[in-house]
Amino acid sequence: MSRYLAATETDARPAPDRRRTLRQILIEDFFYGPGAILCTLLLCALLAIAAWKLLDWALLDAVFGPTETLDASQACRAEDTEGACWAVIGDKLRLILFGLYPYDLQWRPGLACVLMIALYALSVQRALWRPALAGIWVVFLVAVLILMRGGIAGLEPVGDDQWGGLPVTLILSTFGLGLAFPVAIALALARQQRRFPMLQAASVGVIEFARAVPLVVVLFMASVMLPLFLPADWQVSKLLRVLIAFTLFGAAYLAEVIRGGLQAIPPGQYEAASALSLTYAQSMRDVILPQALRIVIPGIVNIFIGFFKATAIVVVVGIFDLMTAAKRAVADPLWQGFGIEVYLFAGLIYFVFCFSLSRFSARLERDLARDRAS
Repeated sequence: MSRYLAATETDARPAPDRRRTLRQILIEDFFYGPGAILCTLLLCALLAIAAWKLLDWALLDAVFGPTETLDASQACRAEDTEGACWAVIGDKLRLILFGLYPYDLQWRPGLACVLMIALYALSVQRALWRPALAGIWVVFLVAVLILMRGGIAGLEPVGDDQWGGLPVTLILSTFGLGLAFPVAIALALARQQRRFPMLQAASVGVIEFARAVPLVVVLFMASVMLPLFLPADWQVSKLLRVLIAFTLFGAAYLAEVIRGGLQAIPPGQYEAASALSLTYAQSMRDVILPQALRIVIPGIVNIFIGFFKATAIVVVVGIFDLMTAAKRAVADPLWQGFGIEVYLFAGLIYFVFCFSLSRFSARLERDLARDRAS
């Protein structure tokens, strides 16, 4: 009797359907037993109570403006008022968004913010990822600087010591991280160059120094020590010095994330690039870096989000970003005691930008994984 069985051709079975209906999700995750049912009902009750209290404070009993007999601040301080005082946002909105920028010229930072948000919206469209997009970035950012500084095209000049609020936060994060990214790639590649020990040592020194000291120290060095190394007739604005500090600090952290991606690339990819007679620059540009950057997208976005929020620390060197402008709004004696509403509004702005960046990162990862699978 033969020990071998003839192989028969069979049709491939479809992949199991792992999708669950809402009823299955509720039963399997929340109501699968007496204990789970009790915990679920208890948590739902606590959430309902908390949601009602929040709704009552934020909307039902809130003050949104003046009444017939009281102005906004008096209405917020009335004895029968127990809700939020959103009137402070309406009264201090310009100060929160634009800081000390001249009041009658605040249309310029407002338009600058619109341009930068439009630039972000264009940049997240993969269909527009063409060389022309780099030109759009240059045009938009130059327009933002012209609007903010003035001095040309009939615009009244405004020194950067009067800038503040949301435009400063967007400018520092956009320019700082935009300039830091190519510097980070250069530092990451230089740190792997064992054939050039001096270049490798310089890269390691920059990265380790920036990672070993707090950001506030780097800001103080850029603000106080950098002018000491420049000629006496060179006047470098404080905002530009802070931007340089942000660029170097961000580049150091990004460089380590990118280096992790480079180390995750299998050696066979380097050997394949060498077998195709690609130069070092060509292999990095066309083979290695695209794969490495795809791997470390979550780490890069995490650093972007962290540095967007870290712009609040520039107050220590006298620059008024969004959070500092919010603090100045709270300091007004007329609105003392209503800081929660102002900080909630500022936090909402941070949340919108950071959450949008996080969702774009998740979508980009899914799209790249789909492209790679196909």
